[in-house]
Amino acid sequence: MVVELVERPLPKPSDEGYVEARLLEALGEARLALEYLERGFTRDAAGMAFHAWKAFMAALLRLELDKLRSLAKMEEERRWLESRAVPRIPTAKMKELSRLLRDVGHVGITFVTDKALDLHDYQYHGPDPDMALSKYTTRESAADVVELVQELARRVEALRGHVEWTEELERVLEEVKRALEGGVACVNC
Repeated sequence: MVVELVERPLPKPSDEGYVEARLLEALGEARLALEYLERGFTRDAAGMAFHAWKAFMAALLRLELDKLRSLAKMEEERRWLESRAVPRIPTAKMKELSRLLRDVGHVGITFVTDKALDLHDYQYHGPDPDMALSKYTTRESAADVVELVQELARRVEALRGHVEWTEELERVLEEVKRALEGGVACVNC
């Protein structure tokens, strides 16, 4: 079921279902991150958690697009937000985009985005005792995946009442919450 969520074609950002699709994608990838972590695949788990956060940011950017446009100083920035930022969420611009989301009311999002980017580095470089390429020295410390997924689930749930809340969204959120409540044990970490 999770694979189906992640592999669905996305609606265009201008379509009504875009925010819901991105939230479902975020929760599906969050569930996969927990599954990978349980199996001991910390680098894959870190990557899935990062992608879950990126999908969540896409949903927020689309949801807040009118407010974000009003913050933009130039027409070129407004067009970039709509044509590039929302559909693509460039990794190199995630910090900047999270600051914009903070400025329209999403408190603490910059710190969570930093955590997601740290996990992204870990995905590619693995544990790094020197901390030159990754902020994580061991596989055990990369279990921050759980914290990121917890925060993502909390923030998705907080959107109830601000987005069209479907049965499918509720079901997948509950799946992620159950997996978190069950405690994720990092096997062979």
